[in-house]
Amino acid sequence: MAAPTIYYIRHGETQWNAEGRLQGAQDIPLNAVGRAQARRAGLLLAELIARDGREKSELSFVASPLGRARTTMELARSALQLPPYDYAIGNRLREIGYGRWEGSTLAEMQAADPEMFAKRQAEKWTMSPPGGESYLEVEQRVAKWYAQVDTDTVAVAHGGTARALMVALGFKTPQNAADLYIEQGVVYIFSEASLTKYG
Repeated sequence: MAAPTIYYIRHGETQWNAEGRLQGAQDIPLNAVGRAQARRAGLLLAELIARDGREKSELSFVASPLGRARTTMELARSALQLPPYDYAIGNRLREIGYGRWEGSTLAEMQAADPEMFAKRQAEKWTMSPPGGESYLEVEQRVAKWYAQVDTDTVAVAHGGTARALMVALGFKTPQNAADLYIEQGVVYIFSEASLTKYG
């Protein structure tokens, strides 16, 4: 059986994204730019589904439990002319937890604890922020999520979970994924043999 195709959308922009603040488990809402990005991703998704000869009603839809991902999913589904709230919640798709660093910018983290900041910069995939998660832990939980996916799926989640999924599926290494920018308002397609970004 062929591996399922994942149409992956990162949530739209929040004010903390605009300010360069780490969100993690914090439930920061979309701003106006983010809402527009979510609608754009939905329209793009409609084009890709039609291009691939698929029926949108045959796809599964799942979002991270965090509000910014759920709002993005609802706006994208509305753009697809689907009932906005008819989707599943995937707790394993939640964003990486940044612990005590949540709400801080990189500059603020470095100023507050330069030694810990330097250590994490050097070992970003395996080092956890104080009270948070490592990317390796996120990779493991995202891999468990993917192992249970048995049909082509639209997933709306986060930048951290996108990086983790790329590594779990062998498209990126921890070294080149750790600092990879995951765009908003675009669609990443994970297929059996390729990873492609459309935007």
